[in-house]
Amino acid sequence: MTSNDIDWWPPARVVESPNQDARPPGQDPELIVVHAISLPPGEFGGPHIAQLFQNRLDPQAHPYFAEIAALHVSAHVLINRDGWATQFVPFSRRAWHAGASQWCGRERCNDFSIGIELEGTDEDPFTPAQYAELARLVGWLRARYPGIGADGLVGHSDIAPGRKTDPGPCFDWTRLRRELQAVTA
Repeated sequence: MTSNDIDWWPPARVVESPNQDARPPGQDPELIVVHAISLPPGEFGGPHIAQLFQNRLDPQAHPYFAEIAALHVSAHVLINRDGWATQFVPFSRRAWHAGASQWCGRERCNDFSIGIELEGTDEDPFTPAQYAELARLVGWLRARYPGIGADGLVGHSDIAPGRKTDPGPCFDWTRLRRELQAVTA
């Protein structure tokens, strides 16, 4: 683990993922991508998301896991339903969260983005604790990475339309903007 004070978010528990690599030389984050994940689908709690991000998901623990256990994916941070954060990848490095993606004409969003997973689904509202923690994290990141502008906060569906739908229609962008204003005021 590095000692760089912007690599790790202080409130987060650290569980480092092997699914990371170097960003392109000189590339700082310019985009924050909000995702939603639940494992098994529609179920909350448990160790399965962390296991997926650490390549330790047991393909026999649930029928769906057989389909995804071999994937090598990660995110920088996961915020669970209670608002607790776990960080898997230092912000200075590239997490493997966006896949085939494009933002403002630029492809390979993993190169210049930070991926934040919220434990949830497209069909379920996110919790007040998740919005509050997400706003704190986004405010903290924007203060440390000036390249992340006001338009640099998107959903996975915005950078991979037709392929991804998360964080989904239940994600309240207006609420997040209000929470961000309260954090930065």
